[in-house]
Amino acid sequence: MVTVLEHEFFLGEILDRRVFVKKRRIGRLSDLAIVETGKLPEVTHIVVTRPYGYPALTIPWERVVLISNHEIVLDIGEEATAQFEHAPQENLILLHDHILDKKILDMDDHEVEVVYDVKLAFQNGKLYAAEVDFSRYRALRRLGLHKLAKLLTDRNQENRVSWLYVQPLPEHLGSFAGNIKLKVQKETLSEIHPVDLADILEELEGGQRVALFNALETEHASDTLEEVEPRVQRELIHAIEKERAAVLINDMTPAQAADILAILPRDEANAILRLIDRDKSSKVAHIIGQHDEQILHYGSADVIRLPPSALAEDVLDRYREIAKDKNVVMYIYVVDPEGVLKGVVDIREIVAAEPGQKLGDIMTEHVIGLPKNATLRDAAMLFERYNFRALPITDDNDHLLGAVSSHDIRSIRPRLG
Repeated sequence: MVTVLEHEFFLGEILDRRVFVKKRRIGRLSDLAIVETGKLPEVTHIVVTRPYGYPALTIPWERVVLISNHEIVLDIGEEATAQFEHAPQENLILLHDHILDKKILDMDDHEVEVVYDVKLAFQNGKLYAAEVDFSRYRALRRLGLHKLAKLLTDRNQENRVSWLYVQPLPEHLGSFAGNIKLKVQKETLSEIHPVDLADILEELEGGQRVALFNALETEHASDTLEEVEPRVQRELIHAIEKERAAVLINDMTPAQAADILAILPRDEANAILRLIDRDKSSKVAHIIGQHDEQILHYGSADVIRLPPSALAEDVLDRYREIAKDKNVVMYIYVVDPEGVLKGVVDIREIVAAEPGQKLGDIMTEHVIGLPKNATLRDAAMLFERYNFRALPITDDNDHLLGAVSSHDIRSIRPRLG
């Protein structure tokens, strides 16, 4: 298992770092090799140059046990280095050799800048190339002018482009000396809509997802966090530093913040609440408290209940009469004589039913519903996940108590803000 002292760092900061096998120094880091898998390329090998004319080593990432801005430690036997004395394979991209100091062109072949550094992100034991950097700050640091970089530039104004916007590089790079092209025009880099970013994040595997999310500016990250599905929200909040999570949550309205914190474990949500503005924290806590209200307070017992033996054509003929004074009319709930929920039928299935078919023939037996002790938060999550127009509420013995409509939940949410 590799150990890193920082979860984000720059290629320029670790190039030429000393490489050790146990306590013996064997050379210095000269390059990182990547393959483009998914949206963010993954580091697969490190390249180590050795003194006294010994051939360079190309070592799989799995052999790295520690990486920092000061040293890199490998897990290989001192006598086993010979097996790694070979050049990187042709399908590998070398970040130093192929990417640094290359021009960046937008999709119209207009020059944007020059790549002065590559930001790396570590997640779940893997290292990813997250962004290309073309800021003056990084250019000066590459030249070793650290004090001048601090004096002449504002580090907060570093210019970077997510690798998400870099076009795939040639399959066979060879001695690649070309330019790097973007998928978008320079002017649109900061205009990728959070909804589109959310779709991209949901497609990625965990490590790549977190690495890409961490590369977003605060406002963009906050807006994107609101758009991803609850499962991904939980994963991202759990993976990032609590202080960064608090900054993102603090950038939202109280209602938006409550929607996200309400899906987290209570201790995790409370830890973040303690880090955001006190006034906003109290508002968010109040809204989350409302999320915990029992759904029975918002449900209605006035629903259509019919036995499995009822004929679909009879229900359709008498629908006006059956649905009169009912609050949930888009579904027919099929119950036995004791009131136990057996299935549900959408009114559209009634219209499409064949003559002679009974409700028991066309009903959906696996009913997704809410237990009587479910909360408003639980209902909102199920509506978001399944896009139903109503959800039944049952007791511990599956007796139908009523139903709550998605319209009622939507009408409550503005009041929660």
